[in-house]
Amino acid sequence: MKPDEGPRPAESAESAESAEATVLSQPAWLVPAFAVAGAVAGWLVKLLANWLVTLRWAPMKGPAKLVNAVPEPWLTVLGLTVGAVLGVLVGFIALHESLTVRVSDTHVTLTIRDESRELRRADTVAVHLDGKFLVLLGHHTEETAREPCDLDRAELTAAFTAHGWNWTPEDPHRAGFRLWVPDTPGLPVGANALLSARAHAMGKTGTAQDVRALRDELNGLGLAIRDEKKRQYWRLPPPPPPGA
Repeated sequence: MKPDEGPRPAESAESAESAEATVLSQPAWLVPAFAVAGAVAGWLVKLLANWLVTLRWAPMKGPAKLVNAVPEPWLTVLGLTVGAVLGVLVGFIALHESLTVRVSDTHVTLTIRDESRELRRADTVAVHLDGKFLVLLGHHTEETAREPCDLDRAELTAAFTAHGWNWTPEDPHRAGFRLWVPDTPGLPVGANALLSARAHAMGKTGTAQDVRALRDELNGLGLAIRDEKKRQYWRLPPPPPPGA
């Protein structure tokens, strides 16, 4: 039996890339911070209930009397415990809904709600923050990714720049967007139908996956799509330079 010769070259390269990748995510102390905030909120509810029962008339006085009927120290213990448990639940939900970015010299992986998308640096010409969204642009100025992001701007800038990605302060083609209205002329065949379906999906009839899938379909038609306050904006790729 031959001795172990170590990982193959491809495996070595993959391991090296994994070791060199930068991972940005919400800090681990987020859950205990929410737990503390919940406990404080529970204690404040107790104080509020104590105050409300002293008033001649006040909204929610019935529930306040019910809360105040619990003897001490159990009322304080119950308020702190329930508040802390609710805080932990909210903290885990916040982590589940937050974006994790893993960026290397060749790829970036965006993970949110247990779903991951991997995009290649070779397919990306610019990366920027648009308000609370991380946006990646493709070679035809299309948005290949737009994910809600509460990560620190300076850390994102440093991570992408360190790995050779083109980080820009804003969308360099932002001025080219136009507000979509039904039956907009000049769009590729089928684009209006997809934009209409996407508008419905952005309401209460669809899911985030539906909205993303329809964006991908529109990108395939050459359209870049940008969302703002439930409204869709579009742009076509710039015309090729003369002689191209």
